[in-house]
Amino acid sequence: MASRILVVEDDEHIRASMRLALEDEGYEVVEAADGEEAVRSFDTDASDLVLLDLMLPGMDGFECCREIRQSSVVPVIMVTARTDTQDVVEGLEAGADDYVTKPFVAKELSARIRALLRRVRTTGDAPLVYNFGDVELRPEEGTVERSGVEVHCTRTEFRLLCEMAANPGRVLSREQLLERVWGYDYFGDGRLVDVHIRRLRTKIEPDPANPRHILTVRGMGYKLAT
Repeated sequence: MASRILVVEDDEHIRASMRLALEDEGYEVVEAADGEEAVRSFDTDASDLVLLDLMLPGMDGFECCREIRQSSVVPVIMVTARTDTQDVVEGLEAGADDYVTKPFVAKELSARIRALLRRVRTTGDAPLVYNFGDVELRPEEGTVERSGVEVHCTRTEFRLLCEMAANPGRVLSREQLLERVWGYDYFGDGRLVDVHIRRLRTKIEPDPANPRHILTVRGMGYKLAT
């Protein structure tokens, strides 16, 4: 069955071109012209991935992403015409998994979509349990608990934590994490890793400002301390 992609874009011409390109790749496409319509559409019939423009009339892409994240961990790729660092970071903080900037290359967008969908299908392959501090991570069940209370993570956050837990004490560079978690390295941006690390710390660390488990190794990357 073809993966279903929700395209949220207020420009009719851009939306139509995206739909045609995605349908040529074999995807089923659902369209929304604004954030409110996107949320209604997603609530009615959830999609497998969301392509979300940030600059939308009414409810903007940031708020739309937060609304979707209230009920789903579906992969979200934000689409923006602005490359300002703060906009990108804010979009990732809202719960997006990745981003592309306009004008984007169809090959790049397709690579990002395939990588995210592939991750969804393979999540939970390893029947293991990882424990560090008061955190218990179960990749097969797709759950994270802290002191017995379930922690809500997006798919990307979960994959990132699984990758680090599988390599305890080993420093993993941003490039390695991009390749292993996001599924590509050429198109990757280190900010993706940094923002998701920061989000993970707020969820599993007793004091995110002074982490015990997810540690930064200056000039090298990150490692998980058990």
